[in-house]
Amino acid sequence: MDLQTPIKEAGVLYKKYASRLEKLDIKRLYDFLFHIPFRYDDYSLLSKIGNVQEGEIVTIQGTVTEMKNEFTKSWKRLQKAKVQDETGIIDVIWFNQPYLINVIRKGDIISLSGKVDWYLHKIILQSPEYEILNNSPAIHTGRLVPVYSETRGVSSKWLRRQIYKILQDNKQKLIEYLPDSIIKRGYLLGLQDAIEQIHFPKTLKIANQSKQRLSFDELFLLQLASMQRRSQWDKNLTSNPYSITAYKKEIQEFWKKLPFTLTSAQKRVVGEIFKDLAGKKPMNRLLQGDVGSGKTVVSAIAMFLSFLNGFQSAFMAPTEILALQHYNTISSLLSPFDIKIGLATGSMKTRIKNKKTNFDVLVGTHALLSEHINFKNLGLVVIDEQQRFGVEQRAIIRQKGKNPHLLTMTATPIPRTIALTMYGDLDLSILDEMPKGRKNIKTWLVGMEKRLPAYEWIEKQINQTKSQVFIICPFIEESESMQTVKAASHEYERLKKDVFKGLKLGLLHGKLKTREKDKVLQDFRDKKTDILIATPVVEVGIDITNATIVLIEGADRFGLSQLHQLRGRVGRGDKQSYCLLFTESKNEQTIKRLKAMQATNIGAELAELDLRLRGPGEIYGTSQHGVQSLKVASFSDFVLIEKTKKEAEKIFPELKKYPLLEEKLKNIITNKHISPD
Repeated sequence: MDLQTPIKEAGVLYKKYASRLEKLDIKRLYDFLFHIPFRYDDYSLLSKIGNVQEGEIVTIQGTVTEMKNEFTKSWKRLQKAKVQDETGIIDVIWFNQPYLINVIRKGDIISLSGKVDWYLHKIILQSPEYEILNNSPAIHTGRLVPVYSETRGVSSKWLRRQIYKILQDNKQKLIEYLPDSIIKRGYLLGLQDAIEQIHFPKTLKIANQSKQRLSFDELFLLQLASMQRRSQWDKNLTSNPYSITAYKKEIQEFWKKLPFTLTSAQKRVVGEIFKDLAGKKPMNRLLQGDVGSGKTVVSAIAMFLSFLNGFQSAFMAPTEILALQHYNTISSLLSPFDIKIGLATGSMKTRIKNKKTNFDVLVGTHALLSEHINFKNLGLVVIDEQQRFGVEQRAIIRQKGKNPHLLTMTATPIPRTIALTMYGDLDLSILDEMPKGRKNIKTWLVGMEKRLPAYEWIEKQINQTKSQVFIICPFIEESESMQTVKAASHEYERLKKDVFKGLKLGLLHGKLKTREKDKVLQDFRDKKTDILIATPVVEVGIDITNATIVLIEGADRFGLSQLHQLRGRVGRGDKQSYCLLFTESKNEQTIKRLKAMQATNIGAELAELDLRLRGPGEIYGTSQHGVQSLKVASFSDFVLIEKTKKEAEKIFPELKKYPLLEEKLKNIITNKHISPD
């Protein structure tokens, strides 16, 4: 059977387990081999029964001389075996596993691994790993035993059996695809050995060597895929390079009418974008800037140049709230120049259906992807919070024009290591300067003993300075499994009734209808509401200048980058703003991590720390957001990332000389392990 065979087609057994295996990201037989152990239990010490000592972790092998059910004095059912070798006999017991009577039988040659205990005045093995050998090799005992990520009904033991069988049947099909020169330069194991030894290693040293080889492969292929995407993009020459010199007068007039002075960083980035727009190939640029750094203004300037050159622009945002805010901002900047600006969200698709082609700039959510929305002459696509859109979505919007320029934006700081691997096909612009007059947000870590004084201080701030407050809760409703975690709906009722009695409170969460959300937000903007209690739905998209305090409940449940995003809901004006991080955690590591929020307002620093401590998933929220998850390698392994990048740069120009590597890259991209744009 081919390793690319989908699990559902690989036999009755696998079909039965398909839905469970999918939770482990095992969709093909091949994926079993890349379900990598996260640790090894050392059962390699093979001892004779007569030599074992209490407290040792050992493996013994012998013959089952007896197997039966018994009941203890407290009527607990246990399964008891006697196992014998040439040096002695040992009792083995398991609790409440009656099926073992039909699995382990008298006369079986058995291998047992576990801790030697003292029970009822004798040496025993209690609930050990077991393996009936007879004429089979040991894979669960007597060696370094791999332990895997599991799910309900899929144990490490079951996974070991399947991986061993797949390896035995398909080892010869694992054809080496790396050039010999790379293997020699990197002192890498061969592919077959690496995969076999990552699962069933002879020593920890060789297990680590195997991991190094597979990590190299994963990052190396990512680098090649990125270069391939870049190469394909560069081949798509645009027929619409923008003129800048012809519109100098109009551009200067636009500068003058801006209600603020651009920062030097904004001017630099605008220069980079203008250069791209005037070039012969379509722009493919990622604009990274902290919350409040002025990305929307920069994109508006690009859309203004697009309009001057006779082209339409599309601006896509991940939520209706954010789309509406961008629509308002862009309208205020572009409307004075007779630029027609439209808004398309899920709830507005039918209204915009007949007007879609008349807009110079169309702002919207994923509704822009609808087949009902087309463009006469789309020249520029801007995607905000790009990590919240999948690759396919980004591709669809681009296809609505003929090789349009593409500007993607993110407020989520991207660690350099991720940028080198995931976004190597993009030109990167960074807004590393905040507008003048902005003050750093003061951030305080608040323990439960200071909760009431914090509430009193917040009420005092509202009454004295007329400030507004965000209170962020991790969930909408309370959960039985997470009773200590504050829920937005419950906190709204509690705070309204018991804490902030004289103030006006609002509630915002994702389950509200669009009209309800709009009303809640408008009341907050109009200062009809003093405190807005919300879920992380406000992470992006709500810009309230008068809001100066954000209180985050259960701060330990958020990654640092997400906390930074939430903190960015305040500090939009010239008033001093504050962020209060509430936590009930006493964990030293957690407290240390949260204190990093107190120490810096620089998102890039927090993203790097998040990456080291919690991984890329915490930076980007979920795996659906288009960020490649790594099975073996780590985005924090900067040395290996640099190494693979150099090797990829050497090999890419002559990739056709290595058909096996080229085919491997093609298969991986096809199977979306590396997603192309």
